[in-house]
Amino acid sequence: MATRIGIAGIAGRMGHLLAEEVRAAGATLVGGVDRTDTVPPGVAKFPDMTALAKGCDVVLEFTHASAAQGHAAALAAAGKAAWVIGTSGLSAADEDAVAKAAERIPVVYASNFSPGVNLVLALAERMGAALPADAYDAEIMEMHHRQKVDAPSGTAVGMGRAVAKGRGVKLEDVMQSGRDGNTGARATGAIGFAALRGGQIVGEHTLIFAAATEQIALTHRAFDRRAFASGAVRAALWVVGKPPRLYSMMDVLGMT
Repeated sequence: MATRIGIAGIAGRMGHLLAEEVRAAGATLVGGVDRTDTVPPGVAKFPDMTALAKGCDVVLEFTHASAAQGHAAALAAAGKAAWVIGTSGLSAADEDAVAKAAERIPVVYASNFSPGVNLVLALAERMGAALPADAYDAEIMEMHHRQKVDAPSGTAVGMGRAVAKGRGVKLEDVMQSGRDGNTGARATGAIGFAALRGGQIVGEHTLIFAAATEQIALTHRAFDRRAFASGAVRAALWVVGKPPRLYSMMDVLGMT
């Protein structure tokens, strides 16, 4: 029996791509929810997340961070569908809600569902462990389309978390973002972020380790959002039948 997949935010740009990738993978597109009345032709619109969760095996979501806590509660209460969430810009409280839902249902939460980006994140952690913080300054630069509402991007934060994990620290304790004015000298061990916005760039991320004697740069460029959509559908097919837990794209790729 084909996996039954629902999509939250189905009327959006990512929602359309997800719908195409669900069908291309041979899964059944049950329908979706969206805050607008417009959905792709031939797609069923459900009244809310609870109804969608009861009608499918897994829900795919790339929506707005403001919806995360409500959707987490609805999916957990339904206790039926797995959840694959790639929404960017989640707060600590939002992430806590996602983790709490994972106590009841299997959840795959990732800052980026591109297989290439996840390989970069694995390398970032290893580089963070190998390059001492007192000798190698870590800086992350990202650029996205002008409509993106959160900064730094979720992928940039994911890079920072990977470096911090490699160094045995919490990103929140060493993160420097949005420098402006007379900021003083760079703090040793800081992980810096720079966010650029313009045009219709899908996503560019560069992790830089700069020392007095050398510089290393690790870059990923996305040319098509379909990389994220196909990766998310891969995660959806993988997570069905798994026990309740918070999973990552690294788990999906067998890298943990």
